[in-house]
Amino acid sequence: MREYFSDRLTNGLRLVTVEMPHLHCAEMACYVQVGGRDESADLAGVSHFLEHILFRGSLDYPGSFVLERAFEAIGGAVNAATDVESTCYHSRFHPLHLDEAARLFASLLTRPLFTDVDVERRIILEEALDDLNERGEDISPDNLTAGLLWPDHPLSLPTIGTTASIKAIGEADLRAHHGRYYTPVNTVVVAAGNVRREAALRAVEGAFGHWHGSGGPERQSPVVLPARAPEVAWARDSDSQISLQLAFRAPGRGHADTLPLRVLRWILSWGGASRLMLRLREQLGLTYHVEAGLSMLADCGSFTIDLAVAPKNLERAVTEVLSVVARLCREPVPEEELQGVLRAYLFDLEFSQDHTEAMLSRYGWGELAGYLRTVEEDRRELMEVTAETIRRAARALFAPGNLKLAVVGPWKERHRRAVNKILVGYSPLTEA
Repeated sequence: MREYFSDRLTNGLRLVTVEMPHLHCAEMACYVQVGGRDESADLAGVSHFLEHILFRGSLDYPGSFVLERAFEAIGGAVNAATDVESTCYHSRFHPLHLDEAARLFASLLTRPLFTDVDVERRIILEEALDDLNERGEDISPDNLTAGLLWPDHPLSLPTIGTTASIKAIGEADLRAHHGRYYTPVNTVVVAAGNVRREAALRAVEGAFGHWHGSGGPERQSPVVLPARAPEVAWARDSDSQISLQLAFRAPGRGHADTLPLRVLRWILSWGGASRLMLRLREQLGLTYHVEAGLSMLADCGSFTIDLAVAPKNLERAVTEVLSVVARLCREPVPEEELQGVLRAYLFDLEFSQDHTEAMLSRYGWGELAGYLRTVEEDRRELMEVTAETIRRAARALFAPGNLKLAVVGPWKERHRRAVNKILVGYSPLTEA
């Protein structure tokens, strides 16, 4: 059975359909190619602000209550998310209501009212407080490492914006941002579940065919100067634990190391027997949970390791994490371990074909990002991953100059001195 179908409307809108006839539900998502990296510092957060405003109502559904109820009436619960490169709107719906789902999303995206801007501003300012301490200082590890990874570039700014930029964004800014980026050529609609390609094409053409416009992002890559040593951002917070994020600068998607880096992430933090969980939790009892993440953008990326520890365990935790990643640079992964991880990854690929949200992301976001890969393509490439390709990718990734560290919590100056000493001595290719 074919994994997906791709169509382009005359106005440039792209439609991806993933037929999953064995399901009793369906889901639709609209991906717009606009996010945090398309913003200036004085309007940081405008993409996220606009996402919120669209839920305030449209010409056809005047008010958030009316709009939400319309989605609920077809079995849905509409939601959205904004990241640094895209904004996604999505909802489940009953397969009998495909046409109505398309009309609802078209109204949401193309005919917003831009009402209640000041009310929404207050909500977003409350949301932004999650990243601030009682003195108004940023304590988000993601934001702190981004500032080190991509200095003087929009990628270094919080996706939600800053307090100053959120207060400065007005209705005119939102309308201008919408007019520039919310265009059919800059949007992908994807439907997955118990839907047929022909029906999806008719529904989307009927709902979005009127839409016109040709705007889109003009992005500049961040200028990154070579770094010879790790960098650290320290932020105080009155918590009982210290939150750590080790972020390593990674290549962008499409790089030859893309799949090996994904496998590397599984080796480090997939399940209780993964290397980080086994060492830091099961053997040493330093943390409740440790997780590795991989974000690969069009032209750059980051590999992150997040955990929280008691202040007394800070130095030991940093030492042990670096020891675990350094070992991957020096020693090939044993064949039994590698095959176990690859087998689990292959199972996960197979399982993903039972979930509409996974298919929306794979094929809808993939089409938008220019990185559409089928399950079969991933499966074939996974079978070519070897211990040596993993070690080569690890050596490139975990180089000292790539390392940025965020430390957030009730740390003391002695912690700073001790951690800085550990980082000075970090040399992944030299055995301790």
